[in-house]
Amino acid sequence: MKKIVWPLVMSMVVLVLSGCGGQPSKTGMGEAMPEYEDALDVLNSITGVYKEDELFSLYGGDQENAVMDAPGKFDISKSEELDLVLGLPESQTANIEDAASMVHMMNANTFTGAAYRLKDGTDLDTFVETVKSNILARQWICGQPDTLVIIDAGGGYVVTAFGQAEIMELFKTNALSALSGAKVVTETPVS
Repeated sequence: MKKIVWPLVMSMVVLVLSGCGGQPSKTGMGEAMPEYEDALDVLNSITGVYKEDELFSLYGGDQENAVMDAPGKFDISKSEELDLVLGLPESQTANIEDAASMVHMMNANTFTGAAYRLKDGTDLDTFVETVKSNILARQWICGQPDTLVIIDAGGGYVVTAFGQAEIMELFKTNALSALSGAKVVTETPVS
């Protein structure tokens, strides 16, 4: 019964949400409002595109507020944990106002992904280059990820992910499919 009802419910949600479309609202500064409620919404949009058999076991959030089998909010006041788990250097924590994560349940080096909402005025190129340098400079334990991808999700959101090549390719494809106007700003092997 669930297999019949669930697609019907999701179809209704899509129809209702598509009816609420139109032009994006404007802020007082003349810029379009972000399409996402928060960083968690960005990651949920990505995981929502995965087919049931494609999504790996994961957890989200920080240590105190971990969520099983879904992305979770990450407390941005935990700058050391942001660096240790997600690869966000402490020098960049002052440039974010929101964060969420999704990490492979068995090994963070297999896949770790994060979404950040950058504060107004944060230089995207500097943010991306600093995060990239920090992740590539790591000393890896329990295996090494193959690939690092950083995506500009638009609206001030940035998605970072590193992990095993096949998982990363699927994540990148799903992110670009789920996030309207998103573009890869860096993709590099981790060595």
